[in-house]
Amino acid sequence: MTISNIKAIINSDIHNVWETVLAVENYSSWRSDLSKTEIINDKKFIEYTKDHYSTTFTVTVMEPYKRWEFDMENGNMKGHWTGVFTSNGNETVIEFSENVVAKKWFMKPFVKSYLKKQQARFINDLKKKLGG
Repeated sequence: MTISNIKAIINSDIHNVWETVLAVENYSSWRSDLSKTEIINDKKFIEYTKDHYSTTFTVTVMEPYKRWEFDMENGNMKGHWTGVFTSNGNETVIEFSENVVAKKWFMKPFVKSYLKKQQARFINDLKKKLGG
């Protein structure tokens, strides 16, 4: 089991940040790592990388403007993601945590660095989308 956490301040109010992060159907317009997303229902969606590799997400918790959680799985890993959103005036503090198990033994040494890279990319793309 590998755990990776990231915390960042986004220069946008919590409503903008929340609405952007939860608008999964718009991810491909601002996330640099995705080609498309597919909404299955109000609890399940699939992300496709630029190489068309899919990951399925199943929402487990949603507390508007506070917390969003989901289980995730693809051919290489399965795990759980938690996002905590905190208003700080015109800024929003976001804290994302991923708890992942590699499905293939030879991938285990690379999981932590991969998660860190993915989290940093998401934050950078989000900051670009929201202007800071």
